[in-house]
Amino acid sequence: MGDPQHARAEMRRSIGEFLTTRRARLQPGRLGLGAGPNRRVKGLRREEVAALAGISVEYYVRLERGRVHGASDAVLEGVSRALQFGDAEREHLSALLDAGSGTRPCRLITAPATLRPTLQRILDSMSTTPALVLNGRLRVVGGNAAGRALLPVDDLARHVFLGPPGFWRDWDDIAIDVVNRLRAESGRNPCDRVLGDLVQELSSRSPAFARNWARHDVHVRTHGVHHVRHPLAGDLDLPYEITPLASDPGLTLVMFSPEPGSASEEALHRLVSRGPDEGELLRGQLAGAEGRAGAQIGALERDRGRFGAVVDHGDDACAAGDLDTRGQVEARHARGLEQP
Repeated sequence: MGDPQHARAEMRRSIGEFLTTRRARLQPGRLGLGAGPNRRVKGLRREEVAALAGISVEYYVRLERGRVHGASDAVLEGVSRALQFGDAEREHLSALLDAGSGTRPCRLITAPATLRPTLQRILDSMSTTPALVLNGRLRVVGGNAAGRALLPVDDLARHVFLGPPGFWRDWDDIAIDVVNRLRAESGRNPCDRVLGDLVQELSSRSPAFARNWARHDVHVRTHGVHHVRHPLAGDLDLPYEITPLASDPGLTLVMFSPEPGSASEEALHRLVSRGPDEGELLRGQLAGAEGRAGAQIGALERDRGRFGAVVDHGDDACAAGDLDTRGQVEARHARGLEQP
């Protein structure tokens, strides 16, 4: 990703794969198009997308191959409408077309490596609200004591896909969000060599990551509830909010707030009161376990062909075998993966 020419070539390939996967997910019959027995293409044909978008077939083919320089807003709107894009998908396509056009130099977008003092003081004042700040690669840039006690890791993506199983009880959901956020970041920042290396590492070490990466999804949740099994606090149900920091482009603030009076709130307060020493000890244990568990995850996920139940993730409904077998398989292998 670091070399500008290579980055542009990657973006052109990504444009084609992104648009192809978006075409494939649509059902012609629901759009009033013929869905007879002779249809050999999954989803929409290129000429059907072109007609719905109000552009020529030749132009759409060039667009799907990343060979269009300076697509107009009208074209972008037409294609987005035809493929039923949400805001995130439209922004992603726009970023891909910008990066693949070659009309502007490919420049690395860098986020701040540390937090501004004022922001840090504000986070520190939120003593009972776990808060972490992540960059586009999902590295933890900073946070407060409660956030570090809750999630004592430096790299969220590696923690989710290569760390010891069992921490995230909603592993399916967090795994989707991690992949989708990295996919969106790759469109915004195509010259980020470190991001490219991270994606390559996770794709080679985690079949679940590779499968989800190939889906080219960029929709992410900005709020909801995460369910974790914390080694020191037990099971926690944690509503969360995620928001970009407007004054620090490239950084995102994640905050957790358990329901008042809940068992999760009480457990979280006890966890924070333990102080930083136990959190640092747990951080070291998780980092060591990440290396040991990562080597075993691939073997677990290769069992995925045994599963075919449908898991409903709203807009991301798909077969469990295409998404996550780690959460399903680990129940049978948990004894072998327990750390001494």
